[in-house]
Amino acid sequence: MPIVTFVNEKKEIQVPQGAILRTEAIKAGVKLYDGLNGIGAGLNDLLNCHGFGMCGTCRVQVTKGMENTNPMTVREKIKFLTPIPTPLPDPLPCMAYIGSEETMRLACMVQVNGDIEVETRPPVNVFGENFFS
Repeated sequence: MPIVTFVNEKKEIQVPQGAILRTEAIKAGVKLYDGLNGIGAGLNDLLNCHGFGMCGTCRVQVTKGMENTNPMTVREKIKFLTPIPTPLPDPLPCMAYIGSEETMRLACMVQVNGDIEVETRPPVNVFGENFFS
């Protein structure tokens, strides 16, 4: 069985092959929803899209083992790689140019096929050097 390591929580869990990361994280008591750098975290616990890949608030950064996940879905590509704003009321309209978009994933869209290491609630630096380029 694959092992998922949550870096921030210092927690390791075994998951079934092909399990969805969001589902397994919630079962293990790992907090995924942090809003935008902590703003709106309480609301996002209740008002998220419940695993349909629409809100973008369950973003995680896969720090090791990206090859052990499914390919990035169309919804993730729109969220992280499209340099144009996506429809409202998305709290993360466009993640392109912020950095780490190649390793940033939505937990609800990640299928675990092997051992991975994940950073939950990664900060978004909207004032970074890449954002306004």
